[in-house]
Amino acid sequence: MDYTNLCKVNSGKKSIVGIIGATRGYGYTLLAQIPKIKWMELRVICSRHPEECIEVLKETGYGERDIILCRDKKGINQIDEKALLIVSDYRLVMECKITALVECTGNTAVSADAALLALERGINVYMVSKETDSVCGPVLNKVAAQNGAVYALANGDQPRNLLDLYSWATLLGLEVIAAGKSSEYDFVWDRETGILSNTDGSGMKIKMPEMLEYWRFKGKETLRGRQELLGKYTEVVSADLCEMNLVSNITGLLPSAPTMNYPIAKISELANIFIPEEDGGILKRKGVIDVFYNLRGEDEASFCGGEFIIVKCENRKVWDILKAKGHVVSHNEKYACIYYPYHYMGLETPVSIILGDIMGIGTHPECRQISIMAAIAETHIYKGTVLKVEGHHHSIKGLTPELLEREKGENAAPFYLMDGMTLKKDVKKGNYISLDDLDLSQLETYKLYKQGLKM
Repeated sequence: MDYTNLCKVNSGKKSIVGIIGATRGYGYTLLAQIPKIKWMELRVICSRHPEECIEVLKETGYGERDIILCRDKKGINQIDEKALLIVSDYRLVMECKITALVECTGNTAVSADAALLALERGINVYMVSKETDSVCGPVLNKVAAQNGAVYALANGDQPRNLLDLYSWATLLGLEVIAAGKSSEYDFVWDRETGILSNTDGSGMKIKMPEMLEYWRFKGKETLRGRQELLGKYTEVVSADLCEMNLVSNITGLLPSAPTMNYPIAKISELANIFIPEEDGGILKRKGVIDVFYNLRGEDEASFCGGEFIIVKCENRKVWDILKAKGHVVSHNEKYACIYYPYHYMGLETPVSIILGDIMGIGTHPECRQISIMAAIAETHIYKGTVLKVEGHHHSIKGLTPELLEREKGENAAPFYLMDGMTLKKDVKKGNYISLDDLDLSQLETYKLYKQGLKM
């Protein structure tokens, strides 16, 4: 994409943006970037903590504008369109004459309803709440198409960035063997001191000189050795599987394994790992999604939770040339790894908004429920237990997420439909939480999910 030409076709049009879930995390990074973009104007933000908004807006460069707290539609209509509005009810955002809604609450019920309200009025929606898209993505894409609007995942989060990379590869006629991302934090080993640390902020520092034996990749035995050393510091991360769920539903790529493979690997090794077993890799089939834990030296750059694809090397001479330039090619020279070592959160999201608002790019009418994010009970869970999504990784205590092909998980309750739901029967350790274990009949997002299953 030549962004210079994108700017030339703009013709002075501006995106008028509303953000739901605006003051923290992802929303904060987007707020900070919008003032730097001349084709974009922030009109309204919605937060459950409106009292925090003025301080955050001043921090991020909006202090010179009139900032007004509005409590109803009448108040909005009486305010000058140049003012920046703060609302606590997400339904009011659609009353503010916006062209673009960015949804980043992570609350499936709120974001699904907000997206529908916007799309039905022809307002473009940029979905950061991956939890919502994993449940309602097929329907939201359909509603967008029916109303001449754009529904798009947002650049800056891994699913959209990986979809961009995947679509680039398919445009070029490359056969994609696998697509995936690294988990959010790196294992970092200092060869001089033998100290292993993690970038997750835990302060973990462990003397591990035995890592030297498994530092250089010699095949799957290296992965087994690393797993023995570091396995107790790894986990199946709900956010990772959710992000891969989104990519699966748009591309048709299938889960490599229910909990992903999560090898502990360096960037330079990926083309030797995410390839078929018959070629020395870990994949039981081609055309899959997967996740790895990044391992690097103290002085090496991070993968930054970035994205990768593994492609087949069709022409040996072409790839010999590319390998000589430093590209990551497998030892057997049959596969190559192409990667983006980044996801810049809200700093990147304006690209999606400009592409959608100005060029109409974003909808994926081919989106279907290809895979389903289910949950396994880690212990016996009793009737009456309330399931709650919480924490940095949006997990549910006592449940391990699994990503299943639709045919294998048809009766499994989608992970992010369970938030706030009460079990109506016991669930034994090792069993899936099924649709029969919960009363979802009054849940609007469940109705949307069922509609999506029919597509």
